[in-house]
Amino acid sequence: MNEAKVPFLDLKAAYSELQQALDDAVLRASRSGWYIGGPEVERFEADFAAYTEAKYCVGVGNGLDALTLALRALDIGAGDEVIVPSHTFIATWLAVSAVGAKPIAVEPATDSYNIDIASIECAITPRTKAIMPVHLYGMPVDMDAICALAKKHGLAVVEDAAQAHGAKVRGKKIGSHGDIVAWSFYPGKNLGALGDGGAITTNNEAIAARVRELGNYGSAVKYYNDERGVNSRLDPIQAAALSVKLKHLDVWNQRRQHIAQTYNQALSDLALGLPHVPAWAEPVWHLYVVATPVREALQSHLAAAGIQTLIHYPVPPHLQKAYQTLDIKAGSLPVAERLAQQVLSLPIGPHLAAADVERVLAALASGSPVVSQI
Repeated sequence: MNEAKVPFLDLKAAYSELQQALDDAVLRASRSGWYIGGPEVERFEADFAAYTEAKYCVGVGNGLDALTLALRALDIGAGDEVIVPSHTFIATWLAVSAVGAKPIAVEPATDSYNIDIASIECAITPRTKAIMPVHLYGMPVDMDAICALAKKHGLAVVEDAAQAHGAKVRGKKIGSHGDIVAWSFYPGKNLGALGDGGAITTNNEAIAARVRELGNYGSAVKYYNDERGVNSRLDPIQAAALSVKLKHLDVWNQRRQHIAQTYNQALSDLALGLPHVPAWAEPVWHLYVVATPVREALQSHLAAAGIQTLIHYPVPPHLQKAYQTLDIKAGSLPVAERLAQQVLSLPIGPHLAAADVERVLAALASGSPVVSQI
């Protein structure tokens, strides 16, 4: 009999662990008669605001909407520039484009997958209105340094925390360092819904109210529209499911942290670029990403051993067809381009069995191209 494959992420196992509670929550929401807004959404917004140490939370339709509405709430639009990482999921850039602003790419630090804070100042121009750091792979950005830089130049800070539910900077959770924080509850996230969902958190009451109004057709009072908004609201059924999962998020993050620690210790002697964790950071390991110039060979080797891996991300935003009009030439952002060619995400998740972790390590240590390079 063939040995079962090691999954990259087992979403069904997450449901199975909480099946009764999730089923009860979905049924409760279904029976409530509230299918837009209502008690389930209000409960989750209050709980998630408290969890992220923010004063306000507003649920929206998805993570991209959270980013876009955050920028709109800050009146960022045509003619403005927003500083973004060169190495990130394209949604970060798409949100900037959606409001008519221009994304200005800054490369990652050499020891990190996150934006190089030391390089941001050189990218600031009179048109710059905001910095949009991304807590990529669940590794937090140094928000104290980002906020200090933004204050110096009079800029807003919009955090893309889609992959960082529960991460901390110097003991403080991501959620209210900047002006506004955008979240995704896509099913594969550390805190994932049973479908799409998103939210913003902030300490600014006016910003929270503006996002809520923008996501409700630009209306604070039914049938009276103050501006041209959109329809982007967190679904009550998703809110009910998220409320259940939120109670388990810290435990699930601890499981991820244990796996990451195991990987860090076991892989230190291999020819792999491993994630760097600053002393002030508490990552939540949404992804465990290594780097190697022999990525394709390594991925094939692991696949032959029944181990599923993914690439986050194979094409940087500036080289996507969607951004050809920016005319950013290949070679202009070499760090992002190198990472796109070298990064590989290993299996990780709160339901990855210890035996499967050992299988991953055994496959890496035996006959893999990162062993033969040593």
